[in-house]
Amino acid sequence: MRELRIRTLVGLFALAVVLSWAGARMWNALGTLPAVPVAAPVVLAVIAVVLTATALSLRARLRAQRERRPGAKGVEPIMAARAVVFGQASALVASLVAGAYGGTGLYLLTSAMDVAARRDQAAYAGLSVLAGVAVVAAAVFLQRVCRLPEDDDEPPAAAAA
Repeated sequence: MRELRIRTLVGLFALAVVLSWAGARMWNALGTLPAVPVAAPVVLAVIAVVLTATALSLRARLRAQRERRPGAKGVEPIMAARAVVFGQASALVASLVAGAYGGTGLYLLTSAMDVAARRDQAAYAGLSVLAGVAVVAAAVFLQRVCRLPEDDDEPPAAAAA
């Protein structure tokens, strides 16, 4: 499984910001812009907490397994692989969602900020972006925890292939 690159996540975020900003601008010109849900930052924060808890649990279990502590509960390889897939999927979706809320929030900041409802929507969008960044950070941490140690027995040419 390939490691998820930060560059990919930043690119997805930037693309989503641009598309969301343009979409919000067009939608507002045609009618009323949909509201940013209050639950959006909460849900993203819960996902970040779950990812962080999973990473910390796996890290502790891997350390105990590596140190061969008596009674240590090991980590099944399939469980670690599933955790990595969950983290990578969460990071990809969170970067898109954070970008979408970022573009909407950017549009709300540049449009009518004198309306209290628009200010609240911009604040919810900003909190959603921060929570999305927390999900990405937790997912990258989980991916690093589950990384296999480098095999020093292979020659460099075989490892590159």
